[in-house]
Amino acid sequence: MPDVLQYVLIGLAVAALLGVVLEEITHVNKAKVTLFFGTLAWMLLFMFTPAGAGRERVLESLNENIAEIAGLWIFLVAAMTFVAYLNKKGMIENLIYLVLPQRISERQLLFLTATFCFVFSSLADNITATLVSITLIMSLKLSAEKTIKYAALVVFSVNSGGVALITGDVTTLMIFLAGKVQILQLLLLAIPAFIAVMLLAAMLSVGMTGQVQVTSHRTDVRRVDIAIALIFLGTILSTIAGNFFFQIPPVLTFLTGLSIMFLVARFFSDDMETDPILEYVRQVEFETLLFFLGILLLVGMLKEIQVLDGLVHIYDQIPAVMANYLMGVLSAAIDNVPLTAALLKSGLTMGVAEWMVLTYSVGVGGSLLVIGSAAGIVAMSKVPGLTFGSYLRYSLYLFMAFNLGFAGVYLTGLAVAGAAG
Repeated sequence: MPDVLQYVLIGLAVAALLGVVLEEITHVNKAKVTLFFGTLAWMLLFMFTPAGAGRERVLESLNENIAEIAGLWIFLVAAMTFVAYLNKKGMIENLIYLVLPQRISERQLLFLTATFCFVFSSLADNITATLVSITLIMSLKLSAEKTIKYAALVVFSVNSGGVALITGDVTTLMIFLAGKVQILQLLLLAIPAFIAVMLLAAMLSVGMTGQVQVTSHRTDVRRVDIAIALIFLGTILSTIAGNFFFQIPPVLTFLTGLSIMFLVARFFSDDMETDPILEYVRQVEFETLLFFLGILLLVGMLKEIQVLDGLVHIYDQIPAVMANYLMGVLSAAIDNVPLTAALLKSGLTMGVAEWMVLTYSVGVGGSLLVIGSAAGIVAMSKVPGLTFGSYLRYSLYLFMAFNLGFAGVYLTGLAVAGAAG
């Protein structure tokens, strides 16, 4: 491959990364930027690779990359469709007000918010979990300073909850699909991750003595809504059990659950022209999916031109645990999806304990800065006064909670590796 072409392709990848980082300044959606540069890079690869064996190798690499992306896409579409339906029907909002008393102290609300965000983000994508949680916080009419404090807790809790289940975080799903960790090993991450969230809530609660009045907004729930909520929960449990006992791919289980959802809606005569069940597929965050597509195309291209080999050298210079910690801190400034994809594509070899640590690190490390995760960006767009600087005021608390979670995950990983050995 000509050196000029390699430099051009690296330049395209850097331009795409800058497009993601500077999205708030350029006002150009990161999905459009990454998809453009990702597809352009592969077009150039085909055009400037000599015909014959070289071009056949590029085609083989592209097909492999597309197959991986397709599996990720289909799984996310199925999971997001469930969440879109339940959110639209008010099931999630009803659940919140079911556990919230009419009057609660600000300190209790902090812990309750942290717990809800942690659990809900394990089942739903981070964007939906953040939107629902921030909407609730905004409805309580707290002072600007307290609202920002709650928002910081929401961002950290949402990112922490997502690391333990493949439905909760894309990077967790990517690491699982790559065969680096098993589902039950991921579930163990929930314990240290939750402890870290509770530590953050405890630190943020210092000095909070006020009371909050909660006004409930209940939505009528139909039998079909309850049935679909149970199907969603059953699909998640079946995914865990099916993969553990029979090695059934999660995407197959979720597609089965989605098909049952469609049939049940028809059985209840709810799948009518006024509210067709298939319409909820269109409510999926396709901008997010297109962003993943563009990023994974770019990372696949970088693997093809052997640029990712440099990432492995970091792990040759320092212990894997420290390198994984560094990747977590780095994910506060660089989107964790391309970072994780690059590490997976680089051929990195680590034990189960190290992969578990990396899963937590890149999943939660983005919480250290408000721009480091989708949850932070969503919160910043919804909460007046939440800026890079105002979020930074809680950086010490966030850093301490992240370190506790990281240490807990590392010890858990060592215990898992010891039991497996």
